[in-house]
Parts: sequence; structure tokens; C-alpha cells
Amino acid sequence: MKPAPFVHHAPRTVEEAVAVLAQVGPDGKVLAGGQSLVPVLNMRLASPGHLVDVNGVAGLDTVEVTAEHVRVGALVRHAGLERHDGAAAALPLLRQAVRHVAHPAIRTRGTTVGSLAHADPAGEMPAVAVLTGAVLEVTGPRGTREVAADGFFLGPLETVLEADELVVAVRFGRLPAGTRTGFAESARRSGDYALAGVALAVSTDGNTVTGARASFVSVTPVPDVLVLTPVLAGARVGALPLDAVTEAVRAHVDPESDIHAGADYRRMLAAELTVRSLVSTTTGVREGAA
Repeated sequence: MKPAPFVHHAPRTVEEAVAVLAQVGPDGKVLAGGQSLVPVLNMRLASPGHLVDVNGVAGLDTVEVTAEHVRVGALVRHAGLERHDGAAAALPLLRQAVRHVAHPAIRTRGTTVGSLAHADPAGEMPAVAVLTGAVLEVTGPRGTREVAADGFFLGPLETVLEADELVVAVRFGRLPAGTRTGFAESARRSGDYALAGVALAVSTDGNTVTGARASFVSVTPVPDVLVLTPVLAGARVGALPLDAVTEAVRAHVDPESDIHAGADYRRMLAAELTVRSLVSTTTGVREGAA
């Protein structure tokens, strides 16, 4: 199938893009990378009358690293973020997660901000956003506002973003010194949507865990954070209470069954991935390494 007819708009500034969105209202969609939008259009699951193509808007394709955050503009491609050594040094979780996004060809076009705006529960970057306390910078005809990631997602493919608003950047919060991070997921084939996934941030004092938090992919309706500190605080690296972690994860996640996997399997998989990633993150030994 092919998309229904639409009018293509090519604004050159953020102000022009917002003006077009205000004019067309709910009948408009923003096009950046298009790796999530175009398949939806091709299958006619959505038929907007207007596409607002922001690829010509200057100033949205930069990555900025400060002492507090890593700011990613709306036109930064996944591959660009993956290759950005400054971002990886400041917040290793970004590179750890983005390497799992779809296929390399998709990452060369798809955008990190676009994946957040799309709000797919199977997306990797929404999980990273909530775990790092990210803030999305939103602009519209009523001005600009900042939305914390933990309040941005309302449900699968649903956010607080108004039809005439545009996300211009996301600021991923940098984690405290001494925080170790990890990301793991399982898919039927490399590049497929994950059956389950987990992002981890673990703080340690020497060989003792002082805090831990996790967020998940494909097993919660919206990305949220499971605080594992009550389970893990004070535990020694190499002697972690993994059974208690498993129970906490299984109680927290709320997966659904589909043609690819049942809810019980996804729940088991989320817990197993969390345990494996926790061990590799705290020991520094990757799974399967000799």
C-alpha cells in the first residue's frame, strides 16, 4: 500500500514549523526521520492531510554535552548519537541503548527525539529517558515549555504533546559519578522489536551497591522506573540477592500477550535480562566472556 494523499510542508525555521502545525491542527504530522511514521502511513493506519517536514530547519541537529546533561536536537540521527564520543563518555547508557535500535540502516535516518515523540512501548530511548530524568523541550504557538520524561508518556503511542507542538530537543540527565549502567534486550531476530528489554543504573561504593534503578522496554504500557535500592542496597558485588531482584521485576512489569510472545514469557524474560545485566554491569564482565 501507499500513503493517502497529503500536502508536504518544508519550513526553514522552528517558528515556521509551529505556524504550519497551528494552521493544520490534528490533520498534521511532523516528519523528521520518518522511520516510524512512514510505515504507518504506508499501511494507512494514519492518514494525515499534511506532513510538516522539519529536515530543513537549521539548528536542530546538534549534540551538546554539559556538566548536567546531554542535549540532543530533534534532527540528530540515532547513528549520530551512537558515534558521538562526548555523549558516550558523559552518559554511556546512550550508546549502550542506541546500539539496540532497529537496524544500522534505520539508525542512519531515524531520530532519537522522534522515537520519544512516537512513544512506542517497544522503543529503547523512552526507557533511557525516564531512567536518566530527561527533559523534553517543547515549543508551540503558546510558547515554549519543558516536560519531564516521566510525565510525557500517557500510553502506548500517546504523549502530552499537543497537535500544534514540536519537540525541539531532549536533555538526558547525566548520572552521578560512580554510576554504572547497562542495557540488554531480547528480540526474535536482530533488529526486530524487543520482546523485553531493560536499562539499568547502579551506584556503588567500592564493591558495595548503594542504589539501583531500572526501566523497561516492551513490558510496561509507558516507560517508568523501578527502584531496586531497597532490594540491593548494601549487597556486595558478586553476592547480589538475584532472587529478590527477579521477584521485584516480575511484580513491577505489566506485559501483554501478542503473536510473538505471551505475557508470562515476557515477564520471565524481563526478570532474566535484568538479572544478567545487573551481574555484567556490576562485575564489568559481559555475558559470554571468558
